[in-house]
Amino acid sequence: MIKKSGSAHWHGGIKDGGGTISTQTGVLKEAPYGFKARFEGGPGTNPEELIGAAHAACFSMALSLMLGNANMKAESIATTATVSLDQDGDGFTIKAVHLDTTVKIPGADKAAVEKAIADAKAGCPVSKLLKAEITITPNVEV
Repeated sequence: MIKKSGSAHWHGGIKDGGGTISTQTGVLKEAPYGFKARFEGGPGTNPEELIGAAHAACFSMALSLMLGNANMKAESIATTATVSLDQDGDGFTIKAVHLDTTVKIPGADKAAVEKAIADAKAGCPVSKLLKAEITITPNVEV
C-alpha cells in the first residue's frame, strides 16, 4: 500500500481568515489558500483547482498506461479537469468534473485511442474516488 499526504493549516474566520497547504513531497510548501481564491478569484489556491490538477494528472497517467497496454505511445497528453462547485442548500457540493484531453499520437488508430481514453476515465484512481459526474471531451490527433 502506498500512502501520500497533504496538510493544511487555517486561521481566522471563513471570509477573513486564510490558510496554507503543503504536500509530503514539498512541491507545495505553505501555499496560501482561502475564501477569496475559492469564491472571488483572489490570490492563492483552492480545493477545487487542486482536485482538478490531481484528477488531470491521474487521468493522463492512466491514459498513458492504457495506451501502453494497447502497444501505443502518445507523443503528448494534455488534460484539463474542470471541477464544478455548486450551491447545495446552505453548503456546497462538487457535483461534476469535466475532463478535456488532447492526445497527440501520430499514426495511431483513432478508435483504439478513444477506447484507451474511456478505459483511463473508468480506471483512474481519482475518478474512482470522486462521486461526481465525470464527463470527457477527447481530442485525438493521429
